[in-house]
Amino acid sequence: MACFLVPVTEAVVTTAVQYLVHKRELSRASGATAADTASSPIPFSQKLGWLNKLLWGGSALLAFEHVWHGEVVPWFPFLTAAANPEDAQEMLHEMATNGVAMALLVTAVWAAMLVVSAVLSRREAVPAPAK
Repeated sequence: MACFLVPVTEAVVTTAVQYLVHKRELSRASGATAADTASSPIPFSQKLGWLNKLLWGGSALLAFEHVWHGEVVPWFPFLTAAANPEDAQEMLHEMATNGVAMALLVTAVWAAMLVVSAVLSRREAVPAPAK
């Protein structure tokens, strides 16, 4: 029905946050030296970009699936479930359960990606013991 709208909303918000964080990183980097930027970890705006790609890609696939099954149409009200109140209530329930669950799962996967990238970057930063 419309469960894909929850991850889309999260993607819109995180895209705006990514833009603002990227601008702040650029303004801070303008005063940094070359040695500071060379040893810095992956910028947070790039990590937010990972989340955005996961959210936008998954939402696009879900939206396509809903179009394929005729739940999203190119005429008003665009969502077939919004045509009558009973279906609208079911649609809102699906958004509150399935949509929120999908958005939380994608965010949890992204958090796991951040942990793995932090571990890998620490592993690269530690020199190997001499033999």
